[in-house]
Amino acid sequence: MYHGPMIGRRFLLSLSSLVVLAGCARGPNVSSDLPLRRVVVYRNGVGYFERSGRVDADRVTFKMRGRMVGDFLATLAIVERGGGTVRSASFPLDVKDEDAPPPTPAPPPPPGPLEPLKTAPSTEDPSPNRLRDVVLSLDGEEHDLSIGYVAETPVWRPSYRVVVQAGNLADLQTWGIVQNLSGEEWSNVDLVLVAGAPIAFQSTLGTPVIPDRPIVTDTGEVIAAVPGGETTLAEPPAPAPAAPPPPPEAEASVAEDNAPAESDKDEEKPRAKKSAARGVGAGAGAHGYGAAAPASAPLPLMLRSESLSAPRSVSALAAVALEAGTTRYAIPYKVNVPDKSATMVLLLHESVPGSAVFLFAPDPGVPDSSAHPFRVVRFTNATPGLLERGPIAVFEKGSFLGEGVLEPLPPKATATVPFALERGLAVDSEQRFDELGARVVKIEASQLYIERDQVHKTTYKVKNGGADAAHLLIKHPRTPGSHLFQPPPGTEDNVGTGSALVPVDVGSYGTAELVVDERSPFQQPSDWLSDIANVAVRAYLADPKSDAKVVASLTTAFSIRDKLRALYDERDKLTAERSELERSTRESRASLKALEKNKKAADLVAKLTERLRQDGDRLDAITKRLIELGLASNEQEVRFRDAIRDITLVTPPAPKD
Repeated sequence: MYHGPMIGRRFLLSLSSLVVLAGCARGPNVSSDLPLRRVVVYRNGVGYFERSGRVDADRVTFKMRGRMVGDFLATLAIVERGGGTVRSASFPLDVKDEDAPPPTPAPPPPPGPLEPLKTAPSTEDPSPNRLRDVVLSLDGEEHDLSIGYVAETPVWRPSYRVVVQAGNLADLQTWGIVQNLSGEEWSNVDLVLVAGAPIAFQSTLGTPVIPDRPIVTDTGEVIAAVPGGETTLAEPPAPAPAAPPPPPEAEASVAEDNAPAESDKDEEKPRAKKSAARGVGAGAGAHGYGAAAPASAPLPLMLRSESLSAPRSVSALAAVALEAGTTRYAIPYKVNVPDKSATMVLLLHESVPGSAVFLFAPDPGVPDSSAHPFRVVRFTNATPGLLERGPIAVFEKGSFLGEGVLEPLPPKATATVPFALERGLAVDSEQRFDELGARVVKIEASQLYIERDQVHKTTYKVKNGGADAAHLLIKHPRTPGSHLFQPPPGTEDNVGTGSALVPVDVGSYGTAELVVDERSPFQQPSDWLSDIANVAVRAYLADPKSDAKVVASLTTAFSIRDKLRALYDERDKLTAERSELERSTRESRASLKALEKNKKAADLVAKLTERLRQDGDRLDAITKRLIELGLASNEQEVRFRDAIRDITLVTPPAPKD
């Protein structure tokens, strides 16, 4: 028999009712004489149930479906508030009797002339749904118990409403929809909704498991070889470890999802800050599929005012708490959720920063979105908790604008939710690739390494066909490994999503152009005499943060490099001139050979002969100068190699944009 000031007779189940329940195919998944006090619903298909009360017996019996036994045993948490303690938890096992002959099924009736032969029905008992007894044995006859366990239950679902106001503000409401399919009335319970999905798995602790073991036999084998031994020399004995201090005695406690409920007084005290709570409490229960129907819950398509129905008191809202990285919404009043029904409770009512803008984000599922932006609502989660994924209805100026889906939104994060397509704006884009910049990253073993930027520029052209100016966000797909170079003010580079939101304003019937510049650095070895090397080294020499010793060595080396570069430039110029003179000489000789028997072209022959002489003289001078340049350049090459031989640079200063 159970009694106590916290338990009324309406919570007690008689022994006869339990017997009837055990014999029925339908009934609660988990039941007990201990009343249900608290329900915590998660987003992963499980719920935490807490029962508490006084017991005047040496045992407490739970009845549950066979599939529930494993989860019950894996998560059972018992807190003894007074009296004795729990000795053990016993439950039956399904064990096949291997010696018993299998039951002989009754032969099926012979088939009719047009009926196919039917297979005999299975005689197996649907054990996963059969009710089982789990008995908690107590060591006394008077106990004040609080027992918690986890059982499967439908996930709770959020639903949102947002009304866009003037001045970049919006009213945000968050509702939670809880479904009860446990087979038991949740009457006058403390209800907590948890955002996020902690790891939960089905446990089979109620199913016997006998693992296969290896078979060891003794066949009298003889070791054919003598194994070698190993000797370890003696070591001084290690000092004995100090005895750990005795643990301080503390009252047993259980965590929230494996813990007893707090007192009603504490539970009804809102834990959220005032900024996270403005709203009205929802109805305490609902019958059938759907939500309870308080006057302020359903929102019509046309609102009479520009704000959502406001609560009368902050204490009517859920207390939002962030514990160990998990957001919890604790309903501050008792809730009734009848079996096989859903209840809708108001969690938050908050004025948050928000506005309605446009978003260009091409979506394969919406073909026209490749040229036209979406209408979106943007708002910041100013609450202390996580907003779970769920549908959101958008209103503005008393009108319903559309619906969207809110993705999980952490505190202080901003959501951008599309709800319609705007054909009055058109967007086009083009891309261009280039390589820019030159920075010294390493000098080692006389080898120069240069860092450059691969530049990916995307130009967006926006045309506004409406009479109102538009604020547009471009969802730009980010190039992996790159960074935005001098992005426009207000750009949001979203790490983890692979995109950036880049703003652009377009006037009435106007056009606008937006350039998104992405750069990704890459390194490559470079020739000391190349133009890119000259740009990179000159920039390093001009940087006041550069290493003074390296700057001095590079200055000396580059003075030689400049002389060598000048010699090479002159050599290349003379070589090109020599090639042109050799071609001209060949043409002059060919012309003279053609005119050698023509007595009338004496003047032309004389002209060609003089040109051939001049070209020959110039060729002789060029050949002589090239020899001199070769000797001089060889000397400068040796000097340059010697100047850069001892230069080492591994960690240069950070490059500048």
